[in-house]
Amino acid sequence: QVQLVESGGGLVQPGGSLRLSCAASGRTFTSSAMGWFRQAPGKEREFVATINWSGSRTNSADSVKGRFTISRDNAKNTVYLQMMSLKPEDTAIYYCAAAMSRYGSREASEYDQWGQGTQVTVSS
Repeated sequence: QVQLVESGGGLVQPGGSLRLSCAASGRTFTSSAMGWFRQAPGKEREFVATINWSGSRTNSADSVKGRFTISRDNAKNTVYLQMMSLKPEDTAIYYCAAAMSRYGSREASEYDQWGQGTQVTVSS
Protein backbone atom coordinates (compact mmCIF):
# COMPACT_ATOMS: atom_id res chain seq x y z
CA GLN A 1 0.00 0.00 0.00
CA VAL A 2 0.92 3.64 -0.30
CA GLN A 3 0.06 6.37 2.15
CA LEU A 4 -0.79 9.78 0.72
CA VAL A 5 -0.80 13.08 2.58
CA GLU A 6 -2.01 16.24 0.87
CA SER A 7 -1.09 19.78 1.88
CA GLY A 8 -1.25 23.30 0.54
CA GLY A 9 -4.97 23.96 0.55
CA GLY A 10 -6.51 27.11 1.93
CA LEU A 11 -8.54 30.22 1.23
CA VAL A 12 -7.62 32.28 -1.82
CA GLN A 13 -9.24 35.13 -3.70
CA PRO A 14 -10.55 34.67 -7.24
CA GLY A 15 -7.68 34.96 -9.68
CA GLY A 16 -5.18 33.76 -7.11
CA SER A 17 -2.92 30.73 -7.06
CA LEU A 18 -2.22 27.75 -4.84
CA ARG A 19 0.09 24.77 -5.07
CA LEU A 20 -1.06 21.48 -3.62
CA SER A 21 1.42 18.81 -2.63
CA CYS A 22 0.91 15.12 -2.03
CA ALA A 23 3.64 13.19 -0.24
CA ALA A 24 3.65 9.44 -0.77
CA SER A 25 5.14 6.67 1.31
CA GLY A 26 4.89 2.94 1.18
CA ARG A 27 5.06 1.12 -2.13
CA THR A 28 7.45 2.25 -4.82
CA PHE A 29 6.30 5.67 -5.96
CA THR A 30 7.31 5.11 -9.56
CA SER A 31 5.09 2.04 -9.82
CA SER A 32 2.04 4.31 -9.92
CA ALA A 33 0.55 7.00 -12.02
CA MET A 34 -0.89 9.72 -9.80
CA GLY A 35 -4.03 11.77 -10.01
CA TRP A 36 -5.88 14.65 -8.46
CA PHE A 37 -9.65 14.61 -8.02
CA ARG A 38 -11.99 17.03 -6.31
CA GLN A 39 -15.40 17.03 -4.72
CA ALA A 40 -17.49 20.12 -4.15
CA PRO A 41 -20.37 20.21 -1.65
CA GLY A 42 -23.40 18.43 -3.02
CA LYS A 43 -21.54 17.23 -6.12
CA GLU A 44 -19.90 14.01 -7.19
CA ARG A 45 -16.14 13.57 -7.14
CA GLU A 46 -14.61 14.63 -10.42
CA PHE A 47 -11.33 14.11 -12.19
CA VAL A 48 -8.89 17.03 -12.23
CA ALA A 49 -5.54 15.82 -13.59
CA THR A 50 -3.32 12.78 -13.91
CA ILE A 51 0.35 12.10 -14.57
CA ASN A 52 2.10 8.89 -15.57
CA TRP A 53 4.84 7.22 -13.58
CA SER A 54 7.71 9.08 -15.17
CA GLY A 55 6.05 12.46 -15.46
CA SER A 56 6.31 12.44 -19.23
CA ARG A 57 2.57 12.44 -19.86
CA THR A 58 -0.22 14.40 -18.25
CA ASN A 59 -3.91 14.81 -18.82
CA SER A 60 -6.34 17.25 -17.28
CA ALA A 61 -10.03 18.06 -17.23
CA ASP A 62 -11.26 20.64 -19.69
CA SER A 63 -12.47 22.79 -16.82
CA VAL A 64 -8.92 23.29 -15.53
CA LYS A 65 -6.89 23.04 -18.72
CA GLY A 66 -4.55 25.98 -19.10
CA ARG A 67 -4.93 26.91 -15.42
CA PHE A 68 -3.83 23.82 -13.46
CA THR A 69 -0.60 21.88 -13.93
CA ILE A 70 0.20 18.48 -12.47
CA SER A 71 3.80 17.46 -11.92
CA ARG A 72 5.79 14.98 -9.86
CA ASP A 73 9.21 14.70 -8.30
CA ASN A 74 10.06 11.02 -8.04
CA ALA A 75 13.16 11.76 -5.97
CA LYS A 76 10.90 13.31 -3.33
CA ASN A 77 7.95 10.90 -3.75
CA THR A 78 5.72 13.90 -4.22
CA VAL A 79 3.11 14.98 -6.74
CA TYR A 80 2.00 18.57 -7.14
CA LEU A 81 -0.97 20.47 -8.50
CA GLN A 82 -0.19 24.06 -9.39
CA MET A 83 -3.44 25.99 -9.61
CA MET A 84 -3.62 29.44 -11.18
CA SER A 85 -6.41 31.84 -12.10
CA LEU A 86 -8.61 30.21 -9.50
CA LYS A 87 -12.37 30.61 -9.72
CA PRO A 88 -15.08 30.22 -7.09
CA GLU A 89 -16.21 27.06 -8.88
CA ASP A 90 -12.83 25.50 -8.08
CA THR A 91 -13.86 25.39 -4.42
CA ALA A 92 -13.76 21.76 -3.31
CA ILE A 93 -11.89 19.18 -1.31
CA TYR A 94 -8.96 18.04 -3.42
CA TYR A 95 -7.81 14.44 -3.20
CA CYS A 96 -4.56 12.89 -4.31
CA ALA A 97 -4.72 9.30 -5.53
CA ALA A 98 -2.30 6.56 -6.58
CA ALA A 99 -3.21 4.44 -9.58
CA MET A 100 -2.97 0.67 -9.85
CA SER A 101 -0.86 1.05 -12.98
CA ARG A 102 1.93 3.26 -14.25
CA TYR A 103 -0.35 4.92 -16.75
CA GLY A 104 -2.67 7.79 -15.93
CA SER A 105 -6.42 7.55 -16.03
CA ARG A 106 -9.42 9.84 -15.67
CA GLU A 107 -11.38 7.07 -13.96
CA ALA A 108 -11.47 7.03 -10.16
CA SER A 109 -11.88 3.25 -10.27
CA GLU A 110 -8.32 2.97 -11.60
CA TYR A 111 -6.94 4.37 -8.33
CA ASP A 112 -6.65 2.22 -5.23
CA GLN A 113 -5.08 4.56 -2.70
CA TRP A 114 -6.45 7.94 -1.67
CA GLY A 115 -5.36 10.73 0.60
CA GLN A 116 -7.57 12.41 3.18
CA GLY A 117 -8.05 15.52 1.06
CA THR A 118 -7.26 19.19 1.45
CA GLN A 119 -9.82 22.00 1.32
CA VAL A 120 -9.50 24.70 -1.32
CA THR A 121 -11.82 27.66 -1.01
CA VAL A 122 -11.90 30.41 -3.63
CA SER A 123 -13.77 33.41 -2.36
CA SER A 124 -13.47 37.16 -2.00
